[in-house]
Amino acid sequence: MEINFLALLVAAVSTLLVGFVWYHPKVFGTIWMKEAGMTEDIMKTRNMSLIFGMAVFYAFLIAMTLQFLVIHQWGAVSMVGGDPALAKPSYANFMADYGTVFRTFKHGLLHGFIAGLFLALPIIGTNALFEKRSWKYTLINGGFWIVCFMLMGGIICAWA
Repeated sequence: MEINFLALLVAAVSTLLVGFVWYHPKVFGTIWMKEAGMTEDIMKTRNMSLIFGMAVFYAFLIAMTLQFLVIHQWGAVSMVGGDPALAKPSYANFMADYGTVFRTFKHGLLHGFIAGLFLALPIIGTNALFEKRSWKYTLINGGFWIVCFMLMGGIICAWA
């Protein structure tokens, strides 16, 4: 299997689109700003180009990892040492039979949800505990990443 970098980039950029909606003042933006101790004046002093650029870079790193969680066929590739050209004929037969099984947006959505719930939320929750942030802060940010992982997983699984 080859890595589809375009699918990973689109999945990474999708986090910005989710963020524009999720953190909009009419959705969770006003509550998030209050819980994060953020104001519009503080936001105006930030280098938003750098912030958005780094956000996409970090989301791309997440996408790189998510592909191995949402595409089961990567497990078969790892079983043959990562180089299908060196694999036994049984690998080619296996991939011929199962190479596209569970390669749907819906399946990626499911695995993205599982990864978001059991990876992203606990990480954000742990940081929030030590930062003495509220449960609202944890749920807003954790919920954001669960939705992002779902969308990213769907894109990657269906397209990559």
